[in-house]
Amino acid sequence: MAGGPAGSSWPSSPPPPAGDGWNWELTSVAELPRVRQDLRRGLAAAARGHTTDELDEAVVLAFDEMASNALRHGGGQVRAQVRATRDGWLIEVRDAAASRPPQPAVGRDPSQGGLGLYLIAEMAHDHGWHVADGQKAVWALLPRG
Repeated sequence: MAGGPAGSSWPSSPPPPAGDGWNWELTSVAELPRVRQDLRRGLAAAARGHTTDELDEAVVLAFDEMASNALRHGGGQVRAQVRATRDGWLIEVRDAAASRPPQPAVGRDPSQGGLGLYLIAEMAHDHGWHVADGQKAVWALLPRG
């Protein structure tokens, strides 16, 4: 699925293994500006002086889309994390809607929104979703510099 279109649903599969990173418990979209800033600072520190602004902003954008989808449509109990893999950043967002897989908008006028999952699928090396601990976990693996 790497870099391919999202299709009518995301593939059901667990994410690749990942190391340390950042975690957030989210209750409202109003928290996202602060969390985006936290994430930007963390990514910049992890880059250790290497120029990765464009890649970092892709991670922030994907995180924001995934977290806002979970907060708007996921039934609560939203937990989000960004963790390092050998050559990428694993974004994983969990919510209470374990029985509802992520569904990219199909046949919708782009001016009405709903294209975030397509965008993430295009940016990601890989993506998917699975059920873990009674929650839906949606994930995407994005490159890092």
